[in-house]
Amino acid sequence: MERPVQNFAYTLLKQNGQARLGRIDTPRGAIRTPAFMPVGTVGTVKALYPEQVREAGADIILGNTYHLMLRPGAERIARLGGLHRFMRWEGPILTDSGGFQVMSLATIRKITEEGAQFQSHIDGSRHMLSPERSIEIQCLLGSDIQMQFDECIELPAERREVERAMELSLRWAERSKRAFDGQVATGGATKGQALFAIVQGGIDRELRQRSARALVAMDFPGYAVGGLAVGEGHDAMIATLEETLPSLPADRPRYLMGVGTPLDLIESVRRGIDMFDCVMPTRNGRHGTAFTWSGRVNLHNARHAEDLSPLDPVSTCPAARDYSRAYLHHLVKSGEYLGAMILSWVNTVFYQDLMAAMRGAIAEERFDDWAAETAARLAGPG
Repeated sequence: MERPVQNFAYTLLKQNGQARLGRIDTPRGAIRTPAFMPVGTVGTVKALYPEQVREAGADIILGNTYHLMLRPGAERIARLGGLHRFMRWEGPILTDSGGFQVMSLATIRKITEEGAQFQSHIDGSRHMLSPERSIEIQCLLGSDIQMQFDECIELPAERREVERAMELSLRWAERSKRAFDGQVATGGATKGQALFAIVQGGIDRELRQRSARALVAMDFPGYAVGGLAVGEGHDAMIATLEETLPSLPADRPRYLMGVGTPLDLIESVRRGIDMFDCVMPTRNGRHGTAFTWSGRVNLHNARHAEDLSPLDPVSTCPAARDYSRAYLHHLVKSGEYLGAMILSWVNTVFYQDLMAAMRGAIAEERFDDWAAETAARLAGPG
């Protein structure tokens, strides 16, 4: 049965301090916020079935514009019915714009007013990714939430370079919005899809606020804080959020891109962030590290070799309760695929349980107490 078409909408349900409990409605279902989006870069959350991701509690996942445009190609995915059908994920999908990946291609790309010229890391072919092309690709993929094309730079950087990239990102935001509105007008996108803006400006208070004010004036349905977790450190990131978020409208979702550790998530929600994405759960899982309610566990460590206790007896993930640390240590040391699969599953469930616990704490108006208790637990020996 086809889902009814509806507009994108955000509802703020409750606020505890600055921490926000909310819901984003899309034609493909609701997103409970605060929300963590597992990263499905090339149409897969690595080492997991889509069913596992959904059962873990994820309402939405993230796909990557840059990687999917190169392989298998946005036009091909569109011919095959769009990204949702292609990867068998029925819920909402957010696609990033490709700007972060362009940053990582510093040696094989050139930034101009038009966009980013770069060579494919796969076959060396040359491409131009502009705001218009980025939006076109995201519409071909059929993503429910799309991101403006922006320039993200590594920190630390000189102020004039941060300002240049921020101003360019503002001009690209205007072009991205015009391109998206054009796609809606011609049927390439629907009113149920949404385009988010990205606030840039490094860790400079004045630049961040200038960026936020200009983007709010353009009236986007959601706002992301980009250009953080790129070398500035946890304290600087949190300070930047405190200086930026008051400039964003309270009736729109706020998305912190590419973050992060459990403590990053807790402290960012405390400041008013609603959405996150990060490769950390699955990347750590593939490299032998698990997130548990008593801290991180490095399964490479020899002390686990004869430990028959479960990885995390209070986890809602069956694998964390049923497999011994000794067995998981063996899988990791042996380089067995099953080790990466189990730990990626465990970590994905942990992150979703963490977000659910935050939503519950906000609903019960005890977020600060919960955050202090949880931070102490997560600092344990693992």
